Amino acid sequence: MKAYIEANKERFFEELFSLLRIPSVSSLPEHGPDMQRCAERLVELLMEAGADEAAVYPTTGHPVVFGKKIIDPSLPTVLVYGHMDVQPVDPIELWKSDPFEPEIRDGAIYARGANDDKGQLFMHIKAFEYLVRSGKLRHNVKFIFEGEEEIGSPSLAPWAKEHKDLLAADIILVSDTTMISEEVPSINCGMRGLSYVEVKVTGPNKDLHSGHYGGAVANPINVLCDMISSLIDKEGHITVKGFYDEVVELSDEDRAKLGRAPFNLEEYKNFLDINEVKGEKGYTTLERVGIRPCLDVCGIWGGYTGFGAKTVLPSEAHAKISMRLVPNQDSATITKLFAEHFKAIAPDYVKVEVTPCHGGDGFLIPISSKAYQAASKAMTEVYGIEPVPARGGGSIPILADLQRILGIDPLLMGFGLERDTIHSPNESYLLKQLFAGMESIALFYQYY
Repeated sequence: MKAYIEANKERFFEELFSLLRIPSVSSLPEHGPDMQRCAERLVELLMEAGADEAAVYPTTGHPVVFGKKIIDPSLPTVLVYGHMDVQPVDPIELWKSDPFEPEIRDGAIYARGANDDKGQLFMHIKAFEYLVRSGKLRHNVKFIFEGEEEIGSPSLAPWAKEHKDLLAADIILVSDTTMISEEVPSINCGMRGLSYVEVKVTGPNKDLHSGHYGGAVANPINVLCDMISSLIDKEGHITVKGFYDEVVELSDEDRAKLGRAPFNLEEYKNFLDINEVKGEKGYTTLERVGIRPCLDVCGIWGGYTGFGAKTVLPSEAHAKISMRLVPNQDSATITKLFAEHFKAIAPDYVKVEVTPCHGGDGFLIPISSKAYQAASKAMTEVYGIEPVPARGGGSIPILADLQRILGIDPLLMGFGLERDTIHSPNESYLLKQLFAGMESIALFYQYY
């Protein structure tokens, strides 16, 4: 595979850049045509790589791409999952280059989607291409690329139920996660779930003069801040009643196994430019992002935020709140518990609305599985060190849905790094990780 990459890498760059130039931002309606264009380009790349067939399928939202190559129905089938949609680029002024005009500098590709997830799904297409052209493919391979992962995949689960036979496979292979470091690879054996809501606090029926009414009428922003502050106590414990009822406490033995992952707290703090970490009492930093749930405000607004002063007491205040969940916590149940709690703590002088946005459940996979062992062996060969099993702090809710619908486990061979700053300005992907991912994926098929 190394020789194939070296001989074709300039073509690989051209093909990947053709995807990265498409602003497939699923959350912004004006990019609907771009979602279709990106899907059509992926179909072209799959067919050029050697798929028997590939097509764009409509859903109730953005389209999905499905492709396949069936060598022998009696052989194992790998279903490759990825997503073609990307996050918005704001704040655009912080980008050092055009987010949709990819460029290579300092050994990395810089562009929105370079890592998450166009760069990583591209690795699978190229590993597949190599196996087909070299005559080494010994599995049936199917591809499902969706266009709504960044908005919670609302259309894919219903589509998957309708096309269950089409998607039948033995394993779901995914590269949409990070590893511990480029020196110490890891394989995610679980991910957290998600409950994401928007809250609205309303006070007076219109914006008021802060001099005429300030001190006499409740300010919704002040009230919202107080309510949010009460959601987490001084020990980092979430105060929503019933929130922890289904959380499984790991044994000391299991915590010790997860603790094998190398982690330097000082490097972590320096990388983030913070003086100290903060989180639930009694847990390490890695445990807080892997085996424990959390609650965070992802956005908050209200009143006047333009240039200069405007002495206004606002009528409304809003916030977006994310709750990351651990396996066994049900997303719908947590959303309901949160809504009940948030309304219950609202004082009489405001009205409160809670609107569910999206969510999904977490999952775990056994590290004893044939697929995990094949991935571990492949990455050991490429990186020269056995990968560490880890739990991802992020969420890909659709994987739990696909696991349930198709009756097969996902395997997360992610090659991103924290330095890649996905979802933020200047997203990037190291070239050596891109190529190491291609090699590892090709070897996975050899050992699975």
